[in-house]
Amino acid sequence: MRVVLIDDDLLVSVSLKTILEANDSVEVAAIGGSGAEAIELYEKEKPDVMLMDIRMEEMDGIEAGGKILEAYPDAKILYLTTFLDDEYIVKALNMGAKGYILKSEYDGIVPALEAVVRGQSVFGDSIRGKFTSLVGKKEEFDFEQAGISDKEKNIIELVAKGMSNKEIAGELFLSEGTVRNYISGLLEKLELRDRTQLAVFYYTKIKQGG
Repeated sequence: MRVVLIDDDLLVSVSLKTILEANDSVEVAAIGGSGAEAIELYEKEKPDVMLMDIRMEEMDGIEAGGKILEAYPDAKILYLTTFLDDEYIVKALNMGAKGYILKSEYDGIVPALEAVVRGQSVFGDSIRGKFTSLVGKKEEFDFEQAGISDKEKNIIELVAKGMSNKEIAGELFLSEGTVRNYISGLLEKLELRDRTQLAVFYYTKIKQGG
């Protein structure tokens, strides 16, 4: 997989490049140090995943990610940061980022990149634990009225756990095509954009007992 790495600390970037390229499946196509460079490098390299820091001078990673996704809606952006900041997490989720993990979880960076390439959404343990408090306690969701079956609720849970369509298919003894159809139907019924929003839906509606 081809990755573009964006971090305003060159030492961090070089260290991350070494860590990532120790895995034969990863090629760091380019390194940048600002939001503006992130936009330029995405347009030039069209990477499989952009791994990007958030706090940077002039244009931060959130603003840069928003501009990239506006131009390339299918772009896969994974945020890697030292900051467990509520505002950043909410903005990243709403924007359509594919994940948000902490630099302290460096052992999980390559698996996270691989998961994002497979179409999954990835969040570190500390991020998932904040979903409910970030969104707040919501009114009970009427799954019956929304036409959501128990099997569909189960699929939502497995998506939230980061499982791929293939893994969900194996878990539920379904074909991958059937799982894709279920997920497409769920996104339409719930008026959600992607698997990331479906995962957030699980943590704020189902897991808290909605």
